Amino acid sequence: MTVRTATVRISVVICVYTEDRWDDILAAVASVRDQSLPAHETLLVVDHNARLLRRLTDHYGGGGADAGTDGRQGVRVLANAGPRGLSASRNTGIAASGGEVIAFLDDDAVAERDWLRHFAAGYADPRVMAVGGRTVPVWASRRRPAWFPEEFDWVVGCTYRGLPPGRVRVRNVLGGNASFRREAFDAAGGFASGIGRDGDKRPLGCEETELCIRLTRARPDALLLIDDRAVIHHKVPAARERFAYFRSRAYAEGLSKALVARSVGAQAGLATERRYTTRVLPAGVARGLRDALLGRAGGAGRAAAIVAGVAAAAGGYAVGTARARRGTGPRFTIAAIPDPGVDTATDEIPDLRHEGAA
Repeated sequence: MTVRTATVRISVVICVYTEDRWDDILAAVASVRDQSLPAHETLLVVDHNARLLRRLTDHYGGGGADAGTDGRQGVRVLANAGPRGLSASRNTGIAASGGEVIAFLDDDAVAERDWLRHFAAGYADPRVMAVGGRTVPVWASRRRPAWFPEEFDWVVGCTYRGLPPGRVRVRNVLGGNASFRREAFDAAGGFASGIGRDGDKRPLGCEETELCIRLTRARPDALLLIDDRAVIHHKVPAARERFAYFRSRAYAEGLSKALVARSVGAQAGLATERRYTTRVLPAGVARGLRDALLGRAGGAGRAAAIVAGVAAAAGGYAVGTARARRGTGPRFTIAAIPDPGVDTATDEIPDLRHEGAA
């Protein structure tokens, strides 16, 4: 199926879980409403928080009756119909959406005006199954911590140094700023539950990596792209500017990568990471040490943070691999996404999951 920019219908899914981000949620929705290419619809999926569900339903008028002051599109508020966590929330949004393309926006991010237009342009090629964008950090302290290396911006959910510029082919897109053709979920199933975020618990990730690898196995002809013109701005709270979070998130990434490698094999699961650790990170350490010798602020700290981040991720990977071999690691399920024609008005989406690897 060829989706043309002029006619493509893009459903935007924003997954939410806490009232603490109320203003951020409203800002995210407003940025979608302000797109130069209007969204087909915006779906807010609430992850097992009845109070937030009621509040958002009251604010947006229920199942889409409120089309906003610009009159271009409505907002639908849904409850996560699966187990707690980001993956099941995304799957609920996919199942309820009506667009040919489904885009995902973090609940604490705002999209630039041409975000959806750049996504849509990528789907002119029928082989393209996913298009991601560039995520820019918005630091709570208003400036990047001097010790925080750009090579590790993925720690705070943002585009990191080392990704190629322009519109380029990639192994996987980054989940907080990404879109997928609906056919991708028909071919590969949905996001795997048990591998991604679950509220404020340990910051696991990699669910989009596992999905993208699974997709290209199911559709070897599929193209996955990142277009760095599709920009969103992602808030980084003060707690995530601290080294303790940096180390914890790197460790959790190692745990997640072990689960992905167990599922899809180390060769596919770690192919991009090998280049990153053997080329991008050594160059970052060298820059940090050079800046330190030149008396520039933060140089030594950035070099040390890269080394510490690699060590934490390696430790997490080792622990995750050992747990998987013993059969004590987490299990995950891969959702089969029902047809969008299924009535989801009462959130009764069938549970069509099947077991994934341990």
